[in-house]
Amino acid sequence: MIRILFSLFFLVSTIIWSQSEYEPSEAHPFGQPNPKAPKEILDFAPLIGKCNCISQTRNQDRTWGEPNKMTWEFKYIMNGMAIQDQTLKADGRHSGSIRQFDADSSQWYVHYYSSIRATPVLSSWKGSKKEGKIILYRKQKAPNGTDGFSKLNFYDINDNGFKWLGEWVDTNETISFPTWKIECVRQENTEQLFDEELIRAEAKAFSDAYLRQDYEAIAKAYTDNAKIFPTNAPIIKGYEAIKKRWSGSSGYTPIEHEIIPEEIVILGDTAHDYGIYKGKNKNDDGTEITYEGKYVVIWKKVDDQWKMYLDIWNRIKK
Repeated sequence: MIRILFSLFFLVSTIIWSQSEYEPSEAHPFGQPNPKAPKEILDFAPLIGKCNCISQTRNQDRTWGEPNKMTWEFKYIMNGMAIQDQTLKADGRHSGSIRQFDADSSQWYVHYYSSIRATPVLSSWKGSKKEGKIILYRKQKAPNGTDGFSKLNFYDINDNGFKWLGEWVDTNETISFPTWKIECVRQENTEQLFDEELIRAEAKAFSDAYLRQDYEAIAKAYTDNAKIFPTNAPIIKGYEAIKKRWSGSSGYTPIEHEIIPEEIVILGDTAHDYGIYKGKNKNDDGTEITYEGKYVVIWKKVDDQWKMYLDIWNRIKK
């Protein structure tokens, strides 16, 4: 009798264990893919785990809003047969979804929920992975009534993180309007992402100072031993000389200025970036002139603040 009870206990324990062996555990905190799941369960494998992200959405005036910090976590659920993710955002607008692959239709089905409000029917998207991108669609009309889709894109997926874009597209995808963008890196690589955002913020602060003609703030954006390389001019070195160079312009008032980094590379306490700058000046005679140029900047981190060490730029002739 004891042997029978022991055998039954062992059998039940084995069944229970086999039903949950791929669930999140101490050894595998984000679970594991079930070998019996469709092979497409591995489409999201590079995303499994936790990332720190920067999220931006459109303002009503169509400009991009301020960056919002968030975490995005993916894990296997239902004993490795599906995937669940959740986002925790600094602004308190949290969300999550359940992702299941249907082998019959060869489609991912994604059901979305949010902390903003409870709903009896979850919004859903469907799609698949193509050419390294996971693309999902949901029918959605534009504000003017045009038929189209809400399109979600996971792209640039690699071991360090991924990027995500939410956009509205028309039925032929000839018209596209991005509404939400997110850039994520795995938590062990988070410092680089935030340093990039700090550099972008410093670039914006420089433009703001230039527009209000705050030449002291401009000079303080550089290191004490900085050098700048203006077009058709000798190298200018040091705080006072740089301040004098920027304050020496006359005959116009800047009314628009924007710096657009195309690439930022962080190397410890040094970084470099290059990109485009553009703006508009109003001359004293009332005429306006627009311009565009290219630049390269070497940055150094000084007391936890990124400052420009070398700055070279020149106009693009049109």
